Amino acid sequence: MTTKLNAGSPFPLGATWDGSGVNFALFSANATKVELCLFERNGRRETDRIALPEFTHEVWHGYLPDVRPGQLYGYRVHGPYDPRNGHRFNPNKLLLDPYALALHGELRWHDALFGYRVGHTRGDLSFDRRDSAFVMPKCVVIDPAVTWGPDRSPSVPWSETIIYEAHVKGMTARHPDLPPQVRGTFAGLAQPQVVEYLAGLGVTTVELMPTQAFFDDRYLVQKGLSNYWGYNTIGFFAPAERFISRGGNLHEFKLMVRRLHEAGIEVLLDVVYNHTAEGSELGPTLSFRGIDNASYYLLGDDPRYYFDSTGCGNTVDLRHPRVLQMVTDSLRYWVRDCHVDGFRFDLASSLGRDRDAFDPNAVFLDAVRQDPTLSRVKLIAEPWDTGPDGYQLGNFPPSWAEWSDRYRDGLRAFWRGDPGTLPGLAKNLLGSADLFDRRGRRPWASINFATAHDGFTLADLVSFNEKHNEANGEDNQDGHNHNLSWNCGVEGPTDDPEVLALRDRLRRAIATTLLISQGTPMLLMGDEVGRTQNGNNNTYCQDDELNWLPWEDIEERDADFLEYLRRVVEIRRQTPTLRQRNFLHGRRLPDEELRDVVWLRHDSHPMEPGDWNNPDSRSVALLFCGTGGERHLVLFNAHDEALPFVLPAKETALRWRVLIDSATGRVRPAGPLHRARESLKLPDRAVLVLEGETE
Repeated sequence: MTTKLNAGSPFPLGATWDGSGVNFALFSANATKVELCLFERNGRRETDRIALPEFTHEVWHGYLPDVRPGQLYGYRVHGPYDPRNGHRFNPNKLLLDPYALALHGELRWHDALFGYRVGHTRGDLSFDRRDSAFVMPKCVVIDPAVTWGPDRSPSVPWSETIIYEAHVKGMTARHPDLPPQVRGTFAGLAQPQVVEYLAGLGVTTVELMPTQAFFDDRYLVQKGLSNYWGYNTIGFFAPAERFISRGGNLHEFKLMVRRLHEAGIEVLLDVVYNHTAEGSELGPTLSFRGIDNASYYLLGDDPRYYFDSTGCGNTVDLRHPRVLQMVTDSLRYWVRDCHVDGFRFDLASSLGRDRDAFDPNAVFLDAVRQDPTLSRVKLIAEPWDTGPDGYQLGNFPPSWAEWSDRYRDGLRAFWRGDPGTLPGLAKNLLGSADLFDRRGRRPWASINFATAHDGFTLADLVSFNEKHNEANGEDNQDGHNHNLSWNCGVEGPTDDPEVLALRDRLRRAIATTLLISQGTPMLLMGDEVGRTQNGNNNTYCQDDELNWLPWEDIEERDADFLEYLRRVVEIRRQTPTLRQRNFLHGRRLPDEELRDVVWLRHDSHPMEPGDWNNPDSRSVALLFCGTGGERHLVLFNAHDEALPFVLPAKETALRWRVLIDSATGRVRPAGPLHRARESLKLPDRAVLVLEGETE
């Protein structure tokens, strides 16, 4: 190929096709030379190696008029190899462009990927001279143009949002009616059968586990496993190639987004900007480490090592302006070019750090809040990391929602029958105002969930007391032990009809509680059909049926639960009382003696401090009163025996109609209306939701 190279421009970063040629621009403040390497179409042979001629504002750049979309490339970056001072340049290592829009080929683990000699007595202070190109993926020059047509974001209001956490492969890998080549891919998620299933479930928003380019960890590959979850990102602009169908291309992601939008479903991406796949100082040199280690990563007091607040070996330094630019450019790319509707940020406390302390006004959080694009999309924090001062539930700034593990644990403990759990449940049911009611935040800031990808599924939550992670090859030492689960008397699978009936009753009680709580509910993929992980609560490395949604051979009891859940979701969507925009604090309604929310004992008298402080209190009634005459009553019984509940006096409502009966699994059942002051017997471990009539 002709290697005529012009000066080009330092902006934009990455490889940019302008219709005539490609501009290449790479940030590295500490490099002494940057070489652009071009490869033949299959990625095996390097055809050209060209030094970028210009260095402007710490950006190396050049323009090649003879390059076209589809060209494979990478970089070799020269500079000091001085780990003691934080520099790890090694031009023998082919490096991925941080701004690459697509990658070609898989990473093949080999000692040549490391900047030092693996096994050398000097460890990472040694220097490896082997070329790594033969085992590295290559970057791809992309023409990002695509015809979107009339695509528009559904822009679902937060107060109406119901999230469904899903995995791209897990969602469709077992779908019998999809062509084999699209199962487990973006194209599979775009298929009408899948979109119709999600729409029929009633969810408004799909939150996809990591879809940005990631690699399988070496230790997993050596054990015949893979990084299925994908929290090991190496490319913040490129989709994971494993989710693109055979013979497909980058546009499959955009087609998936458009098809979901057409059904009124938003798309959120679970993103990992807190660390990269390069790991600790003993990890491979794949991209950032070899481009400018001291700029991209937060280094320790001894700059040979990393400050690690993620538990993954390194922490991305978002305090650096160019690193901050990369992350915000990446987020804007997914919104503007790919039309996604928001993000869930893994270990988000790391994004708000100034080393040892979390700051709600950290540069990244401030940058997102003022950005005209990013401030308009949904932003969800996982509000913790593994570093000091890492647990920050409730401390993110306005416009952010947060995963509430407090809600999860409180919900599980209450329905397990643990003593002293009622006060915590009550706080969580009303949107956790003690955490979120400040600075104009709303109840939707609390992302409520019973289960998520990390932990037991709902079916396993009521089937196992202990984790069973032997398949992960770590002697069952991985995964947490604080599951707050209950096997209902038998560990694991059983044919005992009484045990199965109790498990089903608990599933319905937990799901119903979740969907009538103030805040934003999140459902886990497969919970609706009884997906089991066989007691494994850490299936991050299991690319098999443990993690895949079952589409066939669903048991009758699970099919019944699916229909029940659909109908409860429908009730939530139709009932504004259950998803209010403002926090409820028991304020008196205008021109009425009633309050917006009231807590009652099972005898319909108001709860007193002694009732809340009684560790054996496992029942309560929650009364919602709206200004338009709306009345909704929710009865909870977590005891192991039935309990009579007295309905409120006629001043609240004259008659009550059952909307949801978790004990029987009926929604809007036929039957007589219940009068004020009538006594209803609520079975053990059950929820009853009623709607009042005032005329």
